[in-house]
Amino acid sequence: MPGCGSAAVRGPSAVRAPAGAPLGRALPGRAPLGRAPLGRTALSPVALGLAAGFLADRLFGDPRRGHPVAAFGRAAGAVERVLWRDDRGRGALHTAVCAGGAAGLAALAARTVRGLPAAATVLAAAATWTVIGGTSLGREARTIGGALAAGDTEAARERLPHLCGRDPQALDDQQIARAVVESVAENTSDAVVGALVWGAVAGVPGLVAFRAVNTLDAMVGHRSPRYLRFGWAAARLDDVAGWPGARLTAALAIAAGGDPRGAVRAVRADAAKHPSPNAGPVEASFAGALGVRLGGTLAYGGRVEHRPVLNGGGRPVEVADIERAVRLSHRVNVLALAAGVAGRAAYGLLRSRGRAKGRGRR
Repeated sequence: MPGCGSAAVRGPSAVRAPAGAPLGRALPGRAPLGRAPLGRTALSPVALGLAAGFLADRLFGDPRRGHPVAAFGRAAGAVERVLWRDDRGRGALHTAVCAGGAAGLAALAARTVRGLPAAATVLAAAATWTVIGGTSLGREARTIGGALAAGDTEAARERLPHLCGRDPQALDDQQIARAVVESVAENTSDAVVGALVWGAVAGVPGLVAFRAVNTLDAMVGHRSPRYLRFGWAAARLDDVAGWPGARLTAALAIAAGGDPRGAVRAVRADAAKHPSPNAGPVEASFAGALGVRLGGTLAYGGRVEHRPVLNGGGRPVEVADIERAVRLSHRVNVLALAAGVAGRAAYGLLRSRGRAKGRGRR
């Protein structure tokens, strides 16, 4: 592809090396003879790693033993035991130590393999596989849907805490199905799309930092008496980190769903009513795309919340809508991967062209 390399050669074999010049030595402003520029022959290691890690998640799901996210959670819990005070400052320090430490280690690992494309690709693939969880999300949702379809409400209630933090005992089949659809929508952004966005923007450190922040929010970001102040920093940082992924998820759900106009109407009318700035657009877009009504009364950790209804003109969620939500989530994830890989590849191409122009001026 002409012009795609880090140093484009103008014309077919128009320039020859001076007599006696060693084979492979680059002429000023030209690509080395006998060697194709990397930008012409391959995507960047991060772009390839995002695709490979996504495929690994599709094939294998989450790592079954020694999951790094679980290890991070244990480490964050140990730091919390040392730092906890009913104070926002201590919570901010906890967030900085845990998320900053994870991002710093990831940056060090990425720096270690810089200049080694194969190793950098493997590292990016391993990080992507570790931090995204689209396959496990779909499996959990389908397990609960299967129990509901078989009439086993108790089994569905027992399984629901694996997917979301709601109190399941008082929920009937329709309420469980609604909780599952809402969780699939929100976690499409949190567990997949958001990570792919930050991976495309910042490589391995972006992937790891996003998952660290999201994990901290799940651990301490809720409004319980213990974490109302201590978890404030983690919750606000998660809002910031999740903002671009949530908007991309909503846009892709509108594009990939069965009712784009209905999804747009739901987002415009109801997204801002949700207490979460990121869950609102995502859940509203899924509600409109699926033609169902989400939101309403729910219970978390012993407290009852009355959330606004999303897509009030839709019908109540049915058990069969769980499968529809999982399929929509998968389509959104694939589109997000394509956008992330394309974006990272374009960024690498622009950088290589910039370097080529810089060498040409010298």
